[in-house]
Amino acid sequence: MAPSFRITTLLAAGLLAAGCQTTTADGQTAAVQPVASAPTVQVAMTADEKFAAWRAGLKTEAMARGVSAAVFDLAFAGVKPNPKVLDLDSKQAEFVRPIWEYLDSAVSDTRIAGGKEALSAQWQTLRGLAGTYRAPPEIVVAIWGLESNYGGYMGDFNVIEALATLAYQGRRTDSFREHLLIALDILQAGDIAPDRMRGSWAGAMGHTQFMPTAFVAYAVDHDRNGRRDMWNDPVDALASTANYLARSGWQEGQPWGMEVILPPDFPWEDGELDTVRTVGAWRALGVRPAKDGALPEDSTPASVIAPAGHRGPAFLTLKNFRVIMRYNNATSYALAVAHLADRIGGGGPFLAAWPRNDAKLRIGDVKEMQRLLTARGHNTGGVDGIIGPMTRAAIRGYQREIGSPPDGYPSSELLLRLKAG
Repeated sequence: MAPSFRITTLLAAGLLAAGCQTTTADGQTAAVQPVASAPTVQVAMTADEKFAAWRAGLKTEAMARGVSAAVFDLAFAGVKPNPKVLDLDSKQAEFVRPIWEYLDSAVSDTRIAGGKEALSAQWQTLRGLAGTYRAPPEIVVAIWGLESNYGGYMGDFNVIEALATLAYQGRRTDSFREHLLIALDILQAGDIAPDRMRGSWAGAMGHTQFMPTAFVAYAVDHDRNGRRDMWNDPVDALASTANYLARSGWQEGQPWGMEVILPPDFPWEDGELDTVRTVGAWRALGVRPAKDGALPEDSTPASVIAPAGHRGPAFLTLKNFRVIMRYNNATSYALAVAHLADRIGGGGPFLAAWPRNDAKLRIGDVKEMQRLLTARGHNTGGVDGIIGPMTRAAIRGYQREIGSPPDGYPSSELLLRLKAG
């Protein structure tokens, strides 16, 4: 580390201080005023010096938790802030991506076919994992497919460099500093060599894209070779994912949920994941399966969601749907994993159609919708471009005003109506 330094200039030599005296030519003494020292000049550190100082502090912290100096230095060899990581971290989508557009990609014909091939190729391993962790092979394979396209793309960023960049100057430095320290712990444990620790720009790693905190909590050495290897062989990654699901509360023998048909008078304010009723209570409200088969047992807790409002498919979701959301806390992700698993297992597409003719909203459109709703007395919780529970509740309030089904869905048609006053 290059230290900072100060340059001080002496304007007079000798020991001159307040109260010092000197003798004049006639023998008289006279007080000599002290010479003021020059102001201290602070020389600013360069960007490289600042990063080196930060890295030195991190090294001290890492070594205090058991990371050797040799492992740290090897991990940080050539590492510096990566502008591409910062660019990806700062980017915000221009549009609010409709769920059907996301599902078109996540559950494409190609991904379904790849999932069936992966299921067949890893069947013996997956069957053993199902016996140990009680997690269905199709769900584990679906997560594998969503996270890395069955190992086809696991990310090619240096994980230490990516995490160091985000810990040094990202938007959530404290969170990524902890991920970075744990990544160093993983290197110290010998699970992977630094040059093989590759992943996403945000530090997600391996076949099923574990963040370092998830790795230390759930990764397992299933093949018993002494390493929890998420990168070079899918066996440990699939086992780690099954372990993740099991420890997150997966209910063996229970489905994630199913597509359902809602009655015309469905109470839309209850169409949220946070509203949990028994299946029997939903049945009494008129909720019924969309396909052949029966609803789960009446005593089973469940929620009803309609991600695209009354014009799209509706779903009865059970606890296992929430378990999938532990992996990625997004309804669209959980629905993609669940549906892909069903399709890999031989199931068909959803019966109800998505409202594909609805124009895509920009983030700015959502903010304008929030402003207009607020002006009409419906509290959206702020103007942030995020469609959260308060915004959906505000939309329902306005929909009741205009006599539309209060499904809380932010359609382009609704925005036009708000603009028209």
